[in-house]
Amino acid sequence: MYAENILICIAIPLFIALFFIKGGAKRFLFAFLIGMGVCLLSAYIGGFLESASGMTLEDTSVFISPVTEEIMKFLPVLLYLFLFEPGGEEFVMVALGTGAGFATLENCCYILTTGATELPYIMVRGMSVGVMHLMSMAVLSFGVNLLRKHEILSFAGIIGALSLSVSFHGLYNLMVSEPGVTAYIGYALPLACALALRLRIGMKK
Repeated sequence: MYAENILICIAIPLFIALFFIKGGAKRFLFAFLIGMGVCLLSAYIGGFLESASGMTLEDTSVFISPVTEEIMKFLPVLLYLFLFEPGGEEFVMVALGTGAGFATLENCCYILTTGATELPYIMVRGMSVGVMHLMSMAVLSFGVNLLRKHEILSFAGIIGALSLSVSFHGLYNLMVSEPGVTAYIGYALPLACALALRLRIGMKK
């Protein structure tokens, strides 16, 4: 299974669509494409670190993947923040687009590798792992927006916001690493956080 080929097949029609849309939809779609590219780069880096460290696949998913993947997702979003100084909602939209693109390519690669015959597995990949990547970027973007609101955006603050997304990702990977009750709680955690966040946003409006 060649992840590069999957990326090309998905990305080409989306890239062509960029020439026909404008505004927020265009920014979201561009961020989505960036997220898929970042996913591929993260796989390269994670694979190298796994081989170099001698860790098992399970240890890598708990100790290395959350750090590398969240940093890789955050870098293009941070670049967008400093280059264009977007508004709060626009920044969140770009961050979520990046997370959604990352989750989409990762899910496609895993499904093609392991098969897509079992519905429970598909549900876990879509509603748990995929939403986890989305929520980690939501946590990060809301954290950065909070720093901007209080005019205390600094290196320390950015690292703090990044640490929140890394912790969320690492907690999920740790909980689902062993079968049992904790795994089921871990599977439900991203979707529960998404629903709670949406309710919170609705209450503010």
